[in-house]
Amino acid sequence: MRNSLSIIGLFLCSLFALADEKAPVRLYENRLTPIVNPKPLLADYPEFVEPVRESARFEAPILIDDPKADLSVRAWRFSYNARGIIEIPNRLQAEHTAIIVVHPWGIDDGQGWRTPEPAGVAFAGYPHKNQFPLLQMEKLLNPFLQSLRGNVGIIGYSLPGTEDPIRKKMYRSVHGQPTASERAQGANELAEKLRSFSYKAQPVPQALSVSIDRPAIDYFRQFPGLDATAKFNGTGFWELPIPVAQPLQVDPKDVVFYDGEGYGAIRDFLKKQGIRHILLTGFHADMCVCSTAAGYKNLRQDFDVFLVGDATQATFPACDSPRHATTAAVCFASLDLFITQVSWVKADARK
Repeated sequence: MRNSLSIIGLFLCSLFALADEKAPVRLYENRLTPIVNPKPLLADYPEFVEPVRESARFEAPILIDDPKADLSVRAWRFSYNARGIIEIPNRLQAEHTAIIVVHPWGIDDGQGWRTPEPAGVAFAGYPHKNQFPLLQMEKLLNPFLQSLRGNVGIIGYSLPGTEDPIRKKMYRSVHGQPTASERAQGANELAEKLRSFSYKAQPVPQALSVSIDRPAIDYFRQFPGLDATAKFNGTGFWELPIPVAQPLQVDPKDVVFYDGEGYGAIRDFLKKQGIRHILLTGFHADMCVCSTAAGYKNLRQDFDVFLVGDATQATFPACDSPRHATTAAVCFASLDLFITQVSWVKADARK
């Protein structure tokens, strides 16, 4: 009997110890107050994002309220069960907040990496489509980053691959920070590497062999809508070091994360820097911003994530603008993610 009581006592002690290790909790009052005559959301840059005009909107109490908050981030999400959009104010401590730009590929931007001709595919698609994200970076994203530089704890960018010898000299990473001379040397090596590549590959096929009874199957098998292999992009294209796009002014203290090194490396670095909140931006909201190493499906497991809806962009096949596709991708993300916008992120929240 005495042994049984000892075992129970040890079990209870272990439970209390586990409880002590958990973060403190509070009761959140999920009070939904209807918003009368709400204005459209994401309406500041309609050339990039089609405004959201859902009429059923509610205001809820503040959710994140850091003790030393100096950054206001109003956000919204959609709930089928609440039957509308719920808007929630938040007050964050900027030094515990990071801005991450997913996949700002420097292609067709003058740095030397170019979409292969005559039929290659990369980033938003081909040179004409690639001008849309570059313009958004120049007009919206870069000013947003610069306005919060020095306030937020980290500004970071995610890129494909792993840290190669050239980009190691150009960008700070989870492994270290290059010197000014190393950055200059890396930039020169990058320009030489990218400009020495042959951006010529095969054209669209002129003839296809298709069956008599089911020709559509053979047609799309041989001529899909997206083929970014060496056939159209050339051997070695995807092994080239992809830089951060030129419209973004990268500071030496900014960090580049690499998909090939996995989410764990990103998570551990951010936590070591004391980051708890993420303002997520980048390209493309329906693909990379969602599912790559620094995508929100990973980050939301460990951080409070806010997708900056007008500072992202979706792929837009068969459309002359990304605005409708972006809105659709952002609204879908709002089922499980907070959405904010550039004008809703304001420094000095308590002043």
